[in-house]
Amino acid sequence: MRQYPHLYIDGRWTESTEPREVELVDPTREEAFARVTLGTAADADRAVAAARRAFESFSTTSPDDRIALIDRVIDVYEAHLDEFSELIAREVGIPVGNRAQVTGPAEHMRVARDTLRAYPFEARVGGAVVRREPLGVCALVSPWNWPIQTGVIKAVYALAAGCTMVAKPSLNSAASGALLAQVLHEAEAPPGVFNLVNGTGREVGDRLSHHPDVDMISFTGSTAAGKLVGAAAAGTVKRVCLELGGKSANIVLPDADLEQAARWNIRRAFFNAGQSCHAPSRMLVHESQVDQVVPFLVDEARRYRLGDPLESTTTMGPVVSAAQFKSIRDHIQSGLDEGARLLTGGVERPEGLDRGYFVQPTVFTGVTPDMTIAREEIFGPVLAVLPYRDENDALRIANDSPYGLGGYVFGGDREKARRVVNGLRAGRVSYNGAATDSYTPMGGYKQSGIGRSMGRFGLEEYLEVKSVYGFEDEAQGLPTLFG
Repeated sequence: MRQYPHLYIDGRWTESTEPREVELVDPTREEAFARVTLGTAADADRAVAAARRAFESFSTTSPDDRIALIDRVIDVYEAHLDEFSELIAREVGIPVGNRAQVTGPAEHMRVARDTLRAYPFEARVGGAVVRREPLGVCALVSPWNWPIQTGVIKAVYALAAGCTMVAKPSLNSAASGALLAQVLHEAEAPPGVFNLVNGTGREVGDRLSHHPDVDMISFTGSTAAGKLVGAAAAGTVKRVCLELGGKSANIVLPDADLEQAARWNIRRAFFNAGQSCHAPSRMLVHESQVDQVVPFLVDEARRYRLGDPLESTTTMGPVVSAAQFKSIRDHIQSGLDEGARLLTGGVERPEGLDRGYFVQPTVFTGVTPDMTIAREEIFGPVLAVLPYRDENDALRIANDSPYGLGGYVFGGDREKARRVVNGLRAGRVSYNGAATDSYTPMGGYKQSGIGRSMGRFGLEEYLEVKSVYGFEDEAQGLPTLFG
């Protein structure tokens, strides 16, 4: 049994004011493998106070100083790659073969460093100087589905901006959160710049959201939880950056390569056992072509090798918890009850896997827009295929959702596809499976969130804007912001 008995506050490992332990359950074996000490609201207060003290000096450091710190963090992080990979396999079931979950964060750190290196913190507008300055103390609340990458993206852009922070990872991924704190410690981040307090959302998360000395809260999680965070933050008028739920649609136009679109949709939707907010969990196919895509969908879904995520041959591990396991299977049952046609998968455990929270890769056709599986974020390996009549009908179905995080379009005619891309109400839209870019902003429309992360847009989430007048001579030598 591994032990994680400490919080990380003001540059050192420290005990909780009221130590209480929770067990982390290995979703493959359905048994505890680690114990984590919970922090309290009082511990959150201690961490915020440490971050506030550290902000006074860290906010005045030069970009070169912060670039050097980020470089040290990258070096230390990469020395721990295998440890991170093994930890997230144990705590949330991510296969060790999925190296993107551990190599991706280092790439995001490099992008943040390069963005900082090129960023103009002062610019000219007419005769005035417009300055970008560090925002302050930031609370960073991360989810379990991308347990390292999401926390890294939040922390590295806060560091790049000159902010200090208090991080609260999900309790499901508290072990990798503690290792990330160790990385910052070994990289010699100044005391108080990075603090970590494990705890529940109701206690630690709520305290950070309400705290008068927290200037900004960055939260990634469900839309329901994000609404609570936003409401709590409003009391102190702090900045809020929310990346929330999604029910992304992939519109497959009639002139698309149907096999390419179908196989790509399965791989993207079922990556990470479907536990991804950008997953294209709705595939919209012209009503005359649904039967043509079915063989490709079924074949691709059945290629997954489910099993122990510590085995290199496993391509899909278990879902994260008993609660998630039940929720996904309940959604699959709702699809059956509401009349959708099951092509592959189902509510039964995969053959040969009698233990662990394993869900079969599941595909439905005959889905209508009013069905539960077409409207709710399932967060599991479940795909709903919906027919549409024409381009306008496809956009109507795709946009008929409270979410607007991601969108996808497959088609042959670029101009027609561009019209559909432009018609999707979503923060990120990919054409013909094009890869996303770590320099470009990520975030959502509607109830999928507020604000953006990554690249220049992500850096600016952690910066304030100040207009300065009376220094016209100095302004002449600065880059022009407008015109």
